[in-house]
Amino acid sequence: MSVRQSLLAILAQGPCYGYQLRHEFDRRTGSVWPLNVGQIYNTLERLERDGLVARGAADAQGHVYWEITDAGAEDVARWLASPVERGRTTRDELAIKLAVAATLPGADAAEMIAIQRAAAAQHHAALLTVRESREDHTPEGLAWSLVVDSMIFTADAELRWLDHIEAQLATHPRHALAIELTADRPRRGRPARARAAALV
Repeated sequence: MSVRQSLLAILAQGPCYGYQLRHEFDRRTGSVWPLNVGQIYNTLERLERDGLVARGAADAQGHVYWEITDAGAEDVARWLASPVERGRTTRDELAIKLAVAATLPGADAAEMIAIQRAAAAQHHAALLTVRESREDHTPEGLAWSLVVDSMIFTADAELRWLDHIEAQLATHPRHALAIELTADRPRRGRPARARAAALV
């Protein structure tokens, strides 16, 4: 969604062709998430299908310029004015992995945490090195630093979360967390949503 909306927001500044959109996206995100041109054109075609952009005329070099529609401009305004909702649909692979491991008889969740912490610390240190190596006060440099700082804070949060769950697991004897397979046979169909709904 952020790529779709970002491209649409760039088009709100003026018509662009595919490679130009890729360049403008890179300028605004520090090239941290490079896009391929095929992804851009697929996104543009979906935006056109939804009535948010329209194909304009081609220039002498054959570049087809895409233009935002009124509906697209309204969509951009809504996106910029809305908060990003986190945790509604995306599953956190690490949280699920450690939760399952903590309940498996014989699995060593503490060792898994130690392995993850070492990887997270290495990633955090690498991000700090990259951040300190670049002093760029241009608008592009500011955009780059915003993205990299977000990644640094996310890595830092992961390290603190790993400390937290390690302390939680340490308060329980390992055998007390193990969950054996149940003898109950669940009914076919969708599971009850009450507990899942309470988490969001």
